[in-house]
Amino acid sequence: MSLAPLHGIRACVFDAYGTLFDVAAAARACGHELGEKSSALSSLWREKQLQYTWLRALQGRHADFWQVTGEALDFALDTLQISRTGLRERLLNLYLTLGAFPEVPDTLARLRRAGMRTAILSNGSPHMLKAAVEGAQITHLLDAVLSVEEVGIYKPHPRVYQLAVERLALEAGAIAFQSSNAWDAWAASAFGMRVVWCNRYDQRPERLPGKPDREIRSLAELPALLGLN
Repeated sequence: MSLAPLHGIRACVFDAYGTLFDVAAAARACGHELGEKSSALSSLWREKQLQYTWLRALQGRHADFWQVTGEALDFALDTLQISRTGLRERLLNLYLTLGAFPEVPDTLARLRRAGMRTAILSNGSPHMLKAAVEGAQITHLLDAVLSVEEVGIYKPHPRVYQLAVERLALEAGAIAFQSSNAWDAWAASAFGMRVVWCNRYDQRPERLPGKPDREIRSLAELPALLGLN
């Protein structure tokens, strides 16, 4: 069944990690070294990465996402008792240039051709986002790449979503925010953005304030959802 189009959208803002960029790609690339622990490492690394952002925000002890990503990896490697010379450095270097999901370049290009403004709003530090965007060759398809470092606190704090409102000079309701992270989608909705939850991972709905306006499985569905050719 087709979803009714969202009207009045003037900009599309995307989460980066897990939405545009495949966070599991780094561990997969080292699969020959990680063996049967590859999937477990990828999952635990991501879980602790997010936990550390939330815990640091609650403590008022901000550190940029590169530091948090390294600390989360250290926890995962220690927990799974993985110790191989140079592996930590290889995984972190791979994380800098995570591959984009296959439909991302075409989706962004279609949005831009239709006159839609596009941006990233991410926990990622500026140098991480620059490396990922350049590696995916999508720099020319984005009007802005916004990092939480500009406000000094992580999602889902409202100041992060306000950053996009201010930089794009649009009301929250004129922005479609896309995230594959359910907690992020719900938080952006509670803030007042129109939200398209790209549920890549077959997650269950959150029991949190807010509710996404639409749910899709791939960003390839987004242009039609916005009524674009």
